[in-house]
Amino acid sequence: MQFTPTMTGINSPDPLQHAFKVKSAPHAGRSNSRPLTLDSQQWQQWWQQPSQATQRALYIHLPFCRKRCSFCNFFENGTNPEKVSRYVDTLVEQLRIAADTPLGNSRAFDTVYVGGGTPTDMQADEIFRLGEAIQRFKLVDDVEITLEGRLNGFDDDKWQAANQSGFNRFSFGVQSFDTDVRIAAGRFDDKTVLLNRLAELSQHPSASVVIDLIFGLPGQTMDVWQQDLQAVIDTGVHGVDLYQLIGLSGSRMDHAKGKGKVIAPANSQYQADSQTRANMYAIGANHFEAHNWQRLSSCHWRRDARERSIYNTLAKSGIEILPFGAGAGGSIHGHGCMNGRDLKQWHQAHNSTPDTVQTVPAQVPQMIMPPNPSAALDAVIKRGLDTGLLDTRLLPAKLAKHLTPLFEQWQHNGLTDFSSPLLSLTLAGRFWNVNLQTGLFEFLAANPLKQDLAA
Repeated sequence: MQFTPTMTGINSPDPLQHAFKVKSAPHAGRSNSRPLTLDSQQWQQWWQQPSQATQRALYIHLPFCRKRCSFCNFFENGTNPEKVSRYVDTLVEQLRIAADTPLGNSRAFDTVYVGGGTPTDMQADEIFRLGEAIQRFKLVDDVEITLEGRLNGFDDDKWQAANQSGFNRFSFGVQSFDTDVRIAAGRFDDKTVLLNRLAELSQHPSASVVIDLIFGLPGQTMDVWQQDLQAVIDTGVHGVDLYQLIGLSGSRMDHAKGKGKVIAPANSQYQADSQTRANMYAIGANHFEAHNWQRLSSCHWRRDARERSIYNTLAKSGIEILPFGAGAGGSIHGHGCMNGRDLKQWHQAHNSTPDTVQTVPAQVPQMIMPPNPSAALDAVIKRGLDTGLLDTRLLPAKLAKHLTPLFEQWQHNGLTDFSSPLLSLTLAGRFWNVNLQTGLFEFLAANPLKQDLAA
C-alpha cells in the first residue's frame, strides 16, 4: 500500500504547526475529469427534465466590486450603477424563466445564496426585485436565503428591502476589525463603524447575521487577532467563519510579493508565518468554544440556533445547485457547472436568444463536467471531515476497511482519534482538514479499491 506525506501528514511533536508543509486550497476533490460539450438541444432538455435531487439550492452571482482587496484574485468588474442595473434586469428575467421550467419548479429549494463579488453594491430596489424573483421558485417553509456583501454602503434602505423581499441571512466580509489592517487590505470603514453597524443589525428579531474573519493578514499581530475575536463576541452577531490567508495567484498581494514588496500597514510590517497562523486558528477555535459557541464545521461557529449555515453545509454534501449569473458555479442533473466570468460574453448569450417566447434560461458560456459516479460517497467523506467527525458506518464496509490504514496513519500523526467506527479530528486535524480530504482522494487514486469490493 502506497503512502506519501501529502496523504498522511508527518509525525511531529506539534501537528497543528507541522503536520503538512502548506495548507491546501479551500476545496478538495477528485481530478482527471474532462469537460463536456452540451449543445442547445441538450440544454433545452435539461430544463424540461424534472429534478431527481432530494435537496436543492440556488446560487446567484453578482460579479461587481467597488474596490479590489489586496488578498483577492476574484475581482472581475468594477461597480458601475448602469452596468449593475443592466445585469440585474437580465438576471431577474432569467430567474423568472427558470422558475417556470420543469427543472426549476419540480422540487422545492432548501437554501439560496446570493454571492459575489459584492451583492450589497446593488441598489435597494434591485435587492428587492432579486428577492422577489427568488420567491417565484418553490421554497421549503424554513428556507434560508443569504445575501453576501460588505457593511459599507449597506444602508437602512437596502436592509429593509432585503428583509421585506425574503432574505433572512446576511454574510458580511469583515476580515479584520483593526482599522490599520483593514486599510492595508483595501477594506472600507474603521473599527468603530463596523462594531456599531453590526451591533445594530444583529438586534433584528429573526435574521441571522454572520461575518468572515481572515487570520494572517499583514499587520495582524496576535494581539490584533485576539481583539478581532473578542469584537465578534461584542457585536452580537450570530455566526463567524475563520479563514486562513492563502496567497492567491494574481492578487495585489501576490503581485507585490513578486516585486519584493509587502502590502501592509504603515505602522506594522508584521506577517504571521504558517506556524503562527496555525496558532491563530487554535486560539480562535478555543475562544468561541470557551464562550459556548457551537462549531458547525472546521471553520464556522454559531452563537445560537438562529444561525443554521444551511447553504454551506449542503453544498459540501453534493446537492443540486442551480447556478445563475456570470461566474456562478453549481450542478445540474449531477453535472458540475461553472459559468464563464466574462460579463460581455454573458450578456451576448442572452442578447442572441431568439425573439420567440423563451421557455428555458439562456445558455451562457460555461464549463460542464461529467457526473462523478462517486459523488454521494465523496459527499459523505467531505462532509464528515469538514465537521470533524466521520462515521465510517456511512461508508461501504470494504471501503472503510480499505481506508483504515490511512486513518491509523492520521492518528499516529496527531490529526485524528480513530476508535472504529468513529473518526474524530483533533484540533490539528480540523485545521488541516482540507489537506486530509485531498490526501484521502490521493490515497484512493494511488491505492484503488476494485469496484466489486466497494459495495
